[in-house]
Amino acid sequence: MSQLRARSKIWLEIDGQAVLGRERLVLLEAVERNGSISAAARDLEISYRKAWSQLAEMDKQLPFPLLDRKVGGKGGGMTRLTPQTREIMAQFRQLLDGSKEFVDHRFAEVFK
Repeated sequence: MSQLRARSKIWLEIDGQAVLGRERLVLLEAVERNGSISAAARDLEISYRKAWSQLAEMDKQLPFPLLDRKVGGKGGGMTRLTPQTREIMAQFRQLLDGSKEFVDHRFAEVFK
C-alpha cells in the first residue's frame, strides 16, 4: 500500500524572484569544485547556456558579486565564488539542514 508523505521545497527570494534553491546550490558547488562554468555545466550534464543564465540571474539579483572571474589567456581562465557567495551557500545549507525533519515531524502531528 502506498504511504502518504509530505514534501517541501525551500528557496530564497528577493522581491518575489527566486534567487537560490537546491538546483542553483548544486550549480554553485559545481563551479567551486571545477573552477569554471563550462566544466561545472559538463559535470552536471546541463548546457553552458543554462548554467550561465542561472548564474547571471543570481548575480543580477544579489547585492554582492556572485563570482570572481579571470578571463582565459595563456594560463587559462578561472571562476571562483566570492566570499559572500560561499557565506550565503553555507547559510542556505543550514536552512536546508533539518527542514526535512521539521516537515516530517509536523506532518506526523497533523496527519495522526
